[in-house]
Amino acid sequence: MLITCQSKTGTSPVQAPQGMVRIEGGIFDMGAAEQCNTRDAQPFHTVQVDGFWMDETEVTNDQFAEFVTATGYITLAERPVDWEEMKKMLPPGTAKPADDILQPGSLVFTPPDHPVMLNDYSQWWSWVNGADWRHPSGPGSNLDGKGNHPVVHIAYEDAEAYAAWAGKRLPTEAEWEFAARSGLDRQEFSWGSELTMQGRYMANYFQGAFPNRNTADDGFDGTSPVKSFPPNAYGLYDMIGNVWELCSDWYAVDDFETVQYPTLVKNPRGPDSTFDPREPLSIKHVSKGGSFLCSEMYCSNYKPSGRQGSAYDTGMSHTGFRCVKN
Repeated sequence: MLITCQSKTGTSPVQAPQGMVRIEGGIFDMGAAEQCNTRDAQPFHTVQVDGFWMDETEVTNDQFAEFVTATGYITLAERPVDWEEMKKMLPPGTAKPADDILQPGSLVFTPPDHPVMLNDYSQWWSWVNGADWRHPSGPGSNLDGKGNHPVVHIAYEDAEAYAAWAGKRLPTEAEWEFAARSGLDRQEFSWGSELTMQGRYMANYFQGAFPNRNTADDGFDGTSPVKSFPPNAYGLYDMIGNVWELCSDWYAVDDFETVQYPTLVKNPRGPDSTFDPREPLSIKHVSKGGSFLCSEMYCSNYKPSGRQGSAYDTGMSHTGFRCVKN
């Protein structure tokens, strides 16, 4: 694919990096007028971003496997647990778990078989020893038939390592949101103001009674292969739903509310530190766009403004990433 770019010496063709889309950059209103479950995406503020290349899809299992084969990289979920590091993010005096519990693993969505109150996510998230990107549900599970699904159980440093190997980087939150909006300023969704378009599902998210009964009306009860839904106007797939996507910014729940933004913010990089009062000791980066677990009755963050904090040292079965390149 050849992209025509303007330089000081005139117009010349530039070869697009394989699997990437040119995002020209521009000015947009970042954030939301209102947010379902938190105020962390409010208020709107005007942002300018420079142009960049972005992966047209989330990084897939096959792509991540190529990286691991080439480098021998071991993800955080596969390494021995370092209790001294882990306890730094736990309340002082937290007792060390038994050795058979303190084993490599990751957080897996484990839906209950009955309705539950939605104020305690431990009812549907479980730490599973042996869960990692190769074994997304834990020991005994595998990636058969899922090579083109987004890779999951990826911690922040795993995503950074892949990006560096690929000659890329993680997007800033502003870059990610600009790309997700694809020119539809202040619209709730990447495709407009309605969640479905004439009854057509535009993204992979949770239908039914969360968390115990997923009717999978969109065709999927977990991750979906990339490109299963229409691309946005910029040619990017799955910017909404499927898996949350990691960004380079620190996550602070009150960042948009407390920072006194000027009339125009150019290429913001997020706050200087991380803070989430719900988990005050946790070190978090922003993740964007929602996942296959976002539901109208719970986490309705399947939108460009959708954001949450992802602990830097933890992978989950609904968190992945895509890369950008200057």
